[in-house]
Amino acid sequence: MSQLFSPLTIGELTLPNRIIIAPMCQYSAINGEATDWHTIHLGQMGLSGAGLLILEATAVSPEGRISYGDLGLWNTDTQRALGKSLNAVRQYSDMPIGIQLAHAGRKASTCKPWENAGAISPSDENGWQTIAPSALAYDEHSFVPVAMSKADIGQLIADFASAAKRADELGLDLIELHGAHGYLLHQFLSPITNKRDDEYGGSLTNRMRIVMEVFNAVRTEFNPSKPVGIRISATDWVEDGWDLQQSITLAQALDDAGCDFIHVSTAGLSPLQQIPVEPGFQIPFATAIKKAVSMPVIAVGLITEAQQAENILKEQQADAVALARGILYNPHWPWHAAAELGATVIAPKQYLRSSPHGKPSPIK
Repeated sequence: MSQLFSPLTIGELTLPNRIIIAPMCQYSAINGEATDWHTIHLGQMGLSGAGLLILEATAVSPEGRISYGDLGLWNTDTQRALGKSLNAVRQYSDMPIGIQLAHAGRKASTCKPWENAGAISPSDENGWQTIAPSALAYDEHSFVPVAMSKADIGQLIADFASAAKRADELGLDLIELHGAHGYLLHQFLSPITNKRDDEYGGSLTNRMRIVMEVFNAVRTEFNPSKPVGIRISATDWVEDGWDLQQSITLAQALDDAGCDFIHVSTAGLSPLQQIPVEPGFQIPFATAIKKAVSMPVIAVGLITEAQQAENILKEQQADAVALARGILYNPHWPWHAAAELGATVIAPKQYLRSSPHGKPSPIK
């Protein structure tokens, strides 16, 4: 039996297979509100046969968006708009749907990536003043963020909790906290971006503090029967930055706190990063963390082939694999993987006649 197409239980949620659609920003919201694009995009992903769909990085406050086109979940309007898209998708797909809650910190207030214009000035119509653990800009082309006060930190935790409550009201099945890719929680974790001298900076315990407080606040507000996990960058790929050993310490603390899963990526914090990009280059980080915790571990990063994904699971390097750009390029990736591995996935009945003739059907 294929490991990729075996069930996986995360908390009290059982997935039909171990293919996870990773959060992928669409930069297509208006004032944080989901649009028809989200309905089309999520509908396509919902018919893919994957075991779980995690919505794109969704800002817990307007200032937490990466760009002015980012999805949000901070008020009634953003909640209602997202609910409209979710209701449309759920009519035709029973795939579990989670959401990634995020704050971009110093990497906020940018143009959409296809505009090729980078950071936006706080004085611009589509820009705003960014915040961060310390007043350090991402690079020479970025604007300097304001160092967060204790009141700002308290508000951030409250914003995550409020978004979690809204996610629960929307019936979402899972929450993933965004602690990766150089965004705000990652900025607190890394000694490169966190130069604070209070209880949120300095020692590893202090730098981890806000992640633990956000996790506990979200866990309190979200349905206790539904999973809450986190995505982290296991290394900055920069000397003297956040690294694997610190990631293991964080993962163990979260495991002890009742975290339901950890999604292991890398990088995004600094323009100085040196990444040895090749297929599966992030898998060893997931494997090292898996050895240190009891919660399920999700591996991600240039996983493009069915047998590659199968081998990761068979060799117990991770408990699930996440696809991003690969499933955008091929939205029926799970169908083709099932055909290759002799397994089956759920497909809409309207598509069943598409199965190849003379061969066992990978869709049902």
